[in-house]
Amino acid sequence: MIKMFTTQLTGLFNRIQTNEEFSLEDSARLLAQAAIGEGHIYIKGYKEMEAITLEALEGEEPLSNALRLEDPTALSEADRVLIVSRYSTDSEAVELAKELNQLGIPFVAVSGVTKEDDESLVDIADFHINTKVIKGLLPNELGERVGFPSSMAALYIYFAIKFTLEEILEEIE
Repeated sequence: MIKMFTTQLTGLFNRIQTNEEFSLEDSARLLAQAAIGEGHIYIKGYKEMEAITLEALEGEEPLSNALRLEDPTALSEADRVLIVSRYSTDSEAVELAKELNQLGIPFVAVSGVTKEDDESLVDIADFHINTKVIKGLLPNELGERVGFPSSMAALYIYFAIKFTLEEILEEIE
């Protein structure tokens, strides 16, 4: 089962790299605006996606200018936000997205895109990156799907954004 999971993860990362390439670059550019200017990159991860916040702030190679988002009303025009949730229709993430829109704060959202008719981060975010994880990757003996690596996909996306953002900043210096 571990070999199948590894194969599926490799395929997932390849799909993200191929299908989200332009969104990754655009997202890095948007977040770089805060790093270049007088702003900060604020990060809000929901549920297991808090892993991205922890990696950006407490990891071996923290993201420069990054802070945990606590109070959206304290943000300035120079700030940018990264929202990460399991699904694009997560109600808390959508509420934050709407609040950021009202405040005029540009933001990037990372989530698995669902086909529901609910309000979606895809429609609200300046840039959205699809984790492509909306069900488990492997069938079990009961026919159910298991192995739901949403945080792994989001971490892959985070690093892709981080590397691109760092390249942008190096070119400017």
